Amino acid sequence: MRWWAVANFVSNAGTWMQLTVQNLLVLQITGSAAVTGLSVSIQMAPGLLLGLAGGAAVDRWPLKLTAAVAQTMLGAVALVTALLVALDGLDLPVLLALAAVTGLIATVDGPACALLGNDLVRAPDLPSAIGVGSLVHSGGRLAGAALAGVAVGFLGTAAAYAANGLSFLFVACVIPFLKAARPREATQPVPSAAAAPPAAPEAVAAQTMSAREGLAFFMRRPRLVALAALNGVSALFGRNYSLTLVVLVTGPLAGDAGSFSKVSTVLAVGGIVGAVLGARLRRPSVRLVAVLTLTGALLQVLAGLAPSLLALLVLVLPMAVAESVGDTAQSTVLQTDPPAHMRGRVLGAWSSIRTVWGLAAPPLLGLFMELAGVRATLIAGGLAIATFVVTGYLLKGRKSGRRGLIPVPEAPVPSRAGLGTAA
Repeated sequence: MRWWAVANFVSNAGTWMQLTVQNLLVLQITGSAAVTGLSVSIQMAPGLLLGLAGGAAVDRWPLKLTAAVAQTMLGAVALVTALLVALDGLDLPVLLALAAVTGLIATVDGPACALLGNDLVRAPDLPSAIGVGSLVHSGGRLAGAALAGVAVGFLGTAAAYAANGLSFLFVACVIPFLKAARPREATQPVPSAAAAPPAAPEAVAAQTMSAREGLAFFMRRPRLVALAALNGVSALFGRNYSLTLVVLVTGPLAGDAGSFSKVSTVLAVGGIVGAVLGARLRRPSVRLVAVLTLTGALLQVLAGLAPSLLALLVLVLPMAVAESVGDTAQSTVLQTDPPAHMRGRVLGAWSSIRTVWGLAAPPLLGLFMELAGVRATLIAGGLAIATFVVTGYLLKGRKSGRRGLIPVPEAPVPSRAGLGTAA
């Protein structure tokens, strides 16, 4: 698990080096916030079409091999992009095509790396392990944002893509040496009918369940549906800080790439603080995710009103803390609510559902920013999220007489634990 954490840190640092400059690169090529958002949507599009199939495949394919191959392919795409940037051969169509290929590989890479991390710690350590994963993610984000400015300043934009490609290859090299805390019974090959002992009905159902039935399983779980709703409204009206804040910083606040790098650094620091707090969660609930979503929405409204870069930096820190703790709580629910044999399909279903919001949000936000301005977009989005959460609270309180968005019993902690995905 320590080696996996190191690999995740390196991978996340490389990814955030690239992400820090990527939206700025698209913005420089096109000059359009809407097209910048469209590029994000194209990268996420394969998750909508193939997310369920990717999750089902991960439940059946050898996990280490699947994760290592996916990481190697992602590294190759990043290195090709770096070469094209260095040779000045990257135009908008090529950039969008590379984004689509990255999204296609990620439909398998995401659940594979998540489930690989699940095997590395025991069940009682699950919340802390997820917190460590969030801490590693935020630490990589902080290092990547800082290194991006250095790399671009001395070596050019291509250096960020090259570093990301090498970070993926590092993860691929680490994967074969990982040792599970306990074996993955759900991914073992099914023996022949003559040699196999009688299987439990649940195990037989797991082997024959299709990707579509995996989505049906997801939709029957109230906790998961509630998370999907919260994630959806947040994606549509907020949380796309790499898009909205880059426009705010370079537009009304008259900043540059260095200014946005500072914002990214503060976001990463807040993520680290939130990950440390999230690691202390033992039984996080959907209610907690709702409260943190509401907190982030109100802070987003204030960010839209920020008169200066300094004021924005002050607000960005608690925004990132709320987001990080909420993500840790959300990940814990996702990795504990489903039974072990269903987690690949549940993560695939989650990827497909989340991609719906991810596809719609960036171009809509980009278009809204062009029509109404980035400040109005942040303020209106924050108020929309807050209205959704409060309305859900009031409706559920009226129906059940209890407090909370969707009051449901807590799921027992399963026999296997998890650690977050490699970037």
